[in-house]
Amino acid sequence: MDLPVLISADGPVRIFRLNRPAARNAIDARTARLLREVWLAFDADPGARVGILTGGGQVFCAGADLKDLEALAAEVDGEHGPLGFTRLAVSKPTIAAVAGYCVAGGLELACWCDLRIADETAVFGCFERRFGVPLVDGGTQRLPRIVGLGRALEMILTGRPVRAHEARAMGLVSEVVPEGQALRRATELAHAMAAFPQAALRNDRQAVYEGLGLPLSEGLKVEARLGADTLASGEAAAGARSFELGKGRGGAFE
Repeated sequence: MDLPVLISADGPVRIFRLNRPAARNAIDARTARLLREVWLAFDADPGARVGILTGGGQVFCAGADLKDLEALAAEVDGEHGPLGFTRLAVSKPTIAAVAGYCVAGGLELACWCDLRIADETAVFGCFERRFGVPLVDGGTQRLPRIVGLGRALEMILTGRPVRAHEARAMGLVSEVVPEGQALRRATELAHAMAAFPQAALRNDRQAVYEGLGLPLSEGLKVEARLGADTLASGEAAAGARSFELGKGRGGAFE
């Protein structure tokens, strides 16, 4: 039996590819369990620095497999969410590489990721609106944080399709690339992030998430605490010495 999630490693980058093409990469209970396992393993792997979620070149994910809705619905109140990992917080950057339909629960999976790279075929939307299926994998919470309240409510209440360039304009995706290039570009970005000093990168990322919704004064305390952790790691001092030796002058990233 084919695995519903394929895993590959590219140096410090891990690529998780949904592999249920006959079901348009819809998530059944078996796939949800495997997704939870692979993301937990990614977070625990010291050699893994950035994770990419993709559905391949034709479709990202059509959401929950409605043929397995009863099993998935049993996890609505669960720790990890019906689709397996959407209530899991990993400590490392994640990217969604999106081609084709990224709808219903698929949109929620993409919103779980830190960044979204879409090719020109990508279509986003809350298509579950047609069937009375609720957003229970973070969509009502993450989508407004990404695109703002008004745009999120419009997508959630109308269920209309949002194509790649409109998604870019509203901030839902970071970048639109030519057809077939989403995974290549996501991998390129992943390697760039993996090359940075990791304590600062991860702590700054964590400060953003911990500070969401807090008053500014409290958010600044979060930033200070995590920034102090980074300084204590010695990364910043090592970076300053590298700068003195000429690295990074003129804004260079090489």
